[in-house]
Amino acid sequence: MQNSVLSEELNKLTLFNNEEKNHIEKLCTIDEKNILKIKCQIRNKDIKATPEELVRQLYLYRLMKDYKYNPSDIILESEISFGREKKRADIVINNKDGDAKIIIELKKSKEKEGKEQLKSYTNATGAPLAVWTNGIDIEYWHRKDPNYFESIKGIPEEGEKLSDYLNEPFTLLDLMIEDRLLEKNITLKKIIKDMEDEVLANAGVNVFEEGFKLIFTKLYDEFSVISKDKATIYTLADIDEEEPFIEKIKKLKELKYSNDSRLSKLKKLGFYNYGYDDELKKAINDLFERAQKKWKNVFPANSTISLSSSHLAVCVSSLQKVKLFNSNLEVIDEAFEYLINKDSKGEKGQYFTPRHVIDMCVKMLNPHKNESMIDTAAGSCGFPVHTWFNMIGHLFDGQEPNDDEKEYVENIFGLDFDERAVRVARTLNLIAGDGETNVLHINTLDYDKKRWDEKRDSDYREAFNNLIKHSVNKEDYKLFDFCLLLANPPFAGEIKEHRILAKYEIAKKGKKSIGRDILFIERNLDFVRDGGRLALVLPQGRFNNATDEYIRDFISEKARILAVVGLHGNTFKPHTGTKTSVIFLQKWNNDNSDPLYYCPKVEDYPIFFAVSEKAGKDNSGEYVYAKDKNGNELLDKHGHKIKDHDLHNHDGSLDDGIAEAFIEFAKKEKFSFWTY
Repeated sequence: MQNSVLSEELNKLTLFNNEEKNHIEKLCTIDEKNILKIKCQIRNKDIKATPEELVRQLYLYRLMKDYKYNPSDIILESEISFGREKKRADIVINNKDGDAKIIIELKKSKEKEGKEQLKSYTNATGAPLAVWTNGIDIEYWHRKDPNYFESIKGIPEEGEKLSDYLNEPFTLLDLMIEDRLLEKNITLKKIIKDMEDEVLANAGVNVFEEGFKLIFTKLYDEFSVISKDKATIYTLADIDEEEPFIEKIKKLKELKYSNDSRLSKLKKLGFYNYGYDDELKKAINDLFERAQKKWKNVFPANSTISLSSSHLAVCVSSLQKVKLFNSNLEVIDEAFEYLINKDSKGEKGQYFTPRHVIDMCVKMLNPHKNESMIDTAAGSCGFPVHTWFNMIGHLFDGQEPNDDEKEYVENIFGLDFDERAVRVARTLNLIAGDGETNVLHINTLDYDKKRWDEKRDSDYREAFNNLIKHSVNKEDYKLFDFCLLLANPPFAGEIKEHRILAKYEIAKKGKKSIGRDILFIERNLDFVRDGGRLALVLPQGRFNNATDEYIRDFISEKARILAVVGLHGNTFKPHTGTKTSVIFLQKWNNDNSDPLYYCPKVEDYPIFFAVSEKAGKDNSGEYVYAKDKNGNELLDKHGHKIKDHDLHNHDGSLDDGIAEAFIEFAKKEKFSFWTY
């Protein structure tokens, strides 16, 4: 029985490889009272084999075998004084003078406490290095001063100088294993908020601009190694792209500690604090400059990072172990959304559509390859990016798109009036499409030809010229021929300018002002060809209010209402508690020459209705994640935490949801885009 308990506990400790676990098993015995004991490798006596003690003995074995530390320099349960109070450190490694060099805090598997206590031990002893581990996760810190602990990639071997070690390369493999976003309750948004509190708010800089520059630079640094080194790492670790994420991490850790000589060929990441603040500032600015050459027209010419050397060092240390390139780019969205709203200064802020809402809409409209698509209120371009993902059949993988995939990108567009959101969207599109982007800073509702033509002489000229190719009449930018339109237009505010209102049929009944979202309904219908498909997020009131009946009549005159999905009230929290629904439309089209767009006008037809009961967020707007039967958060094969919602089945990881029910309905009703 005790042997099975031991095996079960060791299996949890994924930080350690099989050779290390086998060594520890040989040290274990069961005494006459049926208590599991382990022979301590330092104290040379049998100790009760508690879960925490197993972690200690495993790490001791690694310290002596891999790091070559002398057992005589290793002290267990070392007493540390805090005035009259005394505490004990799990492991202390002394230098040749007998002073504490490394202090190690150990916890049993899945425990997360003890990190602040560990830092207090290093402050009390003057030890420059600290290690915390629970046998699954591990963190290392270099204590630069009592209030600043810099995260580092590991600890030096016996006899290796700390300064030499800190300059050892930090690679993509290290980043994959040590990604802070794998920790519970850690998000990029939280890291940036902490970074803002510690540095950015008091650095005399624009928080959005400097935060954007740092993320942009780190994205480029990761991008420059992923296309080459990810494939190498997966080959060396014998990882199948389709296997569970937890298995991938286990294999990556085994590879890391295998001492495979081929790992030396992995490229050194540049966005990392290797120890010298002045050198770091030059290195990061050089990286930023290269990023701007790769992804053009996101920042003004000659832009540089404005942070001081010391402030930059803290920011880089905060971000260096964050893997920004997850496969759906959602982690970046959340951070940019926060930064944009911090920069709004009382203006109406931006809030981006949650990715699980986007994926439901895309899945229901079933984009076909080579179809054109536009989002007229694009924000960070979630709808365009995920439409492209759907067309190419996979999420972002860091590899250069092939010719077909690049061609699909050329037919996907995003428009937005917020210049900050457009810069974010261009960044994500440039990354996903490897340099291709059709994202424009433009006023969708005010399509005065003279105003729009000004874009021909801007940084957006190429994207604008591509957009105008889809205009039905080159002398008037009212009608376009897009196959698909997905958008979450802004709800707030009214348009009062007569010059703009005069262009809209829906505003011609003596109205002196009209809601922005109402004009977007007409404008969006004008952007789509006959038989084209739309998904629009609208305030729930537009579907219920008696005063809005004319809007519903206008829609049904122009298009078939395919579906209405009521979103949960928490969906857009904390930004707004406005109840919203998504309406799915197909413009009437009696021309059957292209079966994909055939939608003959009928008076009476069924409509798919559904109401979401699980938002994937709580009442405060924080994401809620699905869990397995043991209470662990579910991860998909890419390592994304799976939100607990009912909009779609997340490639089979969740129960079938609203999207799958609609698809069944669409096939039964023989909707053209689900039949051809």
